[in-house]
Amino acid sequence: MLRNLLFSIFFFTGIILISILFLPSLLMSQKIVLFGGKLMGYWASINLKIFLSTKIIVKGKENILENEKFFIAASHQSMFETFFLQTIFNSPVFILKKELLLIPIFGWYLKKIGSIPIKRDKISKENLNFFEEISKIVNNSNRPLIIFPQATRVLPTERPPFKKGVARIYRELNIFCQPIAINSGFVWPKKGKKIPNKEIIISILKPINPGLEKEDFIKSLEEKIYSELDRIN
Repeated sequence: MLRNLLFSIFFFTGIILISILFLPSLLMSQKIVLFGGKLMGYWASINLKIFLSTKIIVKGKENILENEKFFIAASHQSMFETFFLQTIFNSPVFILKKELLLIPIFGWYLKKIGSIPIKRDKISKENLNFFEEISKIVNNSNRPLIIFPQATRVLPTERPPFKKGVARIYRELNIFCQPIAINSGFVWPKKGKKIPNKEIIISILKPINPGLEKEDFIKSLEEKIYSELDRIN
């Protein structure tokens, strides 16, 4: 109980302080704001290690693509991956629900770093332009897109089917997909107390080549991520 309390106090206080310190950067270069995001990722890992004795293990770094366009499809069990993946990859562009952009200060940062909003489960003019936006980002930037194909945080033992949108992104962009399995929910669950003295494993899997049919891609992606989660859980 005490360790959970200390973690929450120090972690969220640090996030607030970083946000305040970097507030002037909203009027400056995007690179400065992106550096603030990396700091938040390192701050999350430091607090997990200090207060919860969490061991963070990154596997499969040799599978990270170099000199190739790709997007990241990661499992989603906690807040951890939204912070920590920024420390592994080159300032990924998040695809997220539009409501997050309406949060004061936090939403401003998300806009500044180029996050792409989408209205989930709705057909709108904005959603129809969605693929044009991500194509522009992929063509004009070295930053990879990141999407959570489960669409929301899930329990570590849950295995919901992936949303079809990730397959459409794959087909529209015609680039590699970098799958990632993360078992963070055993330490930082979406509800309830955080659990000390455990490991968080970030497993970077071999990429999926472009060119598959959407159904084959979804099947391959689910098999890769879920079989790896079963192995590392």
